[in-house]
Amino acid sequence: MTKSVALPSIAVPARYNYVAAFLTFACNLKCPYCINHYQEKIIRRPSLSAKEWARGLNRLMTRPDLPITFQGGEPSLHPDFIELIQLLKPELPVDILTNLQFDIDDFIRRVRPERLKRDAPYASIRVSYHPQTMAFEPLLEKVLKMTDAGFSVGIWSVKHPQDEDILKKAQGRCRERGIDFRFKEFLGEYQGKLYGTYKYQGSCEKKFRKKVSCRTSELLMDPAGQVYRCHADLYAGKNPVGDICDPTFAIEDVFRPCDIYGFCNPCDVKLKTNRFQKFGHTSVEIHPL
Repeated sequence: MTKSVALPSIAVPARYNYVAAFLTFACNLKCPYCINHYQEKIIRRPSLSAKEWARGLNRLMTRPDLPITFQGGEPSLHPDFIELIQLLKPELPVDILTNLQFDIDDFIRRVRPERLKRDAPYASIRVSYHPQTMAFEPLLEKVLKMTDAGFSVGIWSVKHPQDEDILKKAQGRCRERGIDFRFKEFLGEYQGKLYGTYKYQGSCEKKFRKKVSCRTSELLMDPAGQVYRCHADLYAGKNPVGDICDPTFAIEDVFRPCDIYGFCNPCDVKLKTNRFQKFGHTSVEIHPL
């Protein structure tokens, strides 16, 4: 059997703030406010194997402060989730967004805590707590067990209007146990009101369509390794700009024409903190045509 030829390296632009590998869009929870379903039903697509993912991701030339973030859906539902972590080159930093509904004992046995640690103002393993679909105390015990094993773990929760009292109690419990608990702004509609803080007003209200020019600061890859300019295209499976496993692919840090402005995904146009936890960042830069 012939050994696969290494792919050319890919330099991640210095301006980029985020690198995301959506390992799968499958999830074991059914949160009614899931941002993945903000615009339309996600088009399912095949998933790369761990070896295929590693071949593509190991091309990336990034920096210690810019990790690859495994997410989804729920990334641990990928059948080769742990194997993929093991196959990545050691100098490639890795973060994980997860609901932690997997076998953490197996994870602790097979993954070194140092592999998922770096100098950052937030945890490398960021656990999502969704009160409408999860019990908090079992989740907290799992987080404590992982921190005791040496992993960098924190809990983040979407501040949905329906859950504010429950979340305050959860935050208090985390303070008592020394666990970092943070809120993420709820994005989307609830009882006829659009929630979120957005740089571009009207960009995701679905009231009009305009042609604009848009430039991303994120490398977004779907389960098949296709690269997209924004979350709206990613979830819909439309207009890929490349393939992480294509030897000819290189990141083009350019403005691209778009004709669906007004139907943006909130993740792309919200005002948020960057990877250094400084507020005021937006994933995309948009200019009118």
